[in-house]
Amino acid sequence: MSSLPHPALSESRITGAARLAGVIGWPVTHSRSPALHNHWLARYGLDGAYVPLPVAPGRLAEALSGLRACGFRGVNITLPHKEAAFALCDSLDDSARGAGAANTLVFTEDGRIHGLCTDGTGFLDNLRAHGVDPLAGPALILGAGGSARAIAAGLLGLGVPVTIANRTPERAEALCAALPGLARLDWADWAAALGRFALLVNTTSAGMGGTPALTPDLAAAADSLTVADIVYVPRLTPFLAAAEARGLRCVGGLGMLLHQARGGFSAWFGIDPVVDDALAALVGADIPER
Repeated sequence: MSSLPHPALSESRITGAARLAGVIGWPVTHSRSPALHNHWLARYGLDGAYVPLPVAPGRLAEALSGLRACGFRGVNITLPHKEAAFALCDSLDDSARGAGAANTLVFTEDGRIHGLCTDGTGFLDNLRAHGVDPLAGPALILGAGGSARAIAAGLLGLGVPVTIANRTPERAEALCAALPGLARLDWADWAAALGRFALLVNTTSAGMGGTPALTPDLAAAADSLTVADIVYVPRLTPFLAAAEARGLRCVGGLGMLLHQARGGFSAWFGIDPVVDDALAALVGADIPER
């Protein structure tokens, strides 16, 4: 595997020896991954293609078998297949085990499926790209879904103290049981406890699909608090707008999407790609600011 500097954009080329990968979901029309990966393929002048792969629920195992038979190098996995993909892997790396999910599958030469979860590393790389040190201090994560688990596992792996708060306490308790070392706050108490934390991360679905947005009370936050949101539509979510109004450093979710794609691209196409302004402009061209 090689890592290249920012080369000039070159023409992509497809031959009979092209390396193939894609994204599986149902639906998959909304995915920004094809634009992202094909931009990299063109940038590096690689012989390959990355395609959307609509696969109905219940047909994932059949689809993966067919893709391996057709010579695909691997796939990304999105809803509703993440749990099924995790169960179908022959081997898992530490990121997938910690997250309890596999969003990136690599088809090995011996016909096996190796699973990774790049959400945690994508989140951490996005923090660093914004000049934020993940080791700056304790982190508080709002939410207890798959993204919360992946991010918590990534931070815990670095030795960062991590606490979660979730509206449904049973889900928070289940996540704490799955990740030793993870602490829990009652939902009603997290805003008042903000002074203890260096990083606040919103992984809840509030504001998505027409649901009311989460606008945090940041009065107790230290001026050094960094506030991150994994949602990237819009770029400045109400959660981040509240942090910006308070004068706090903000980290949006688009960079996490871009950085989490690097692991799969590296495994399938042999190059560690660059996340730069050109890529962000392409993938986020139609994303409103607010």
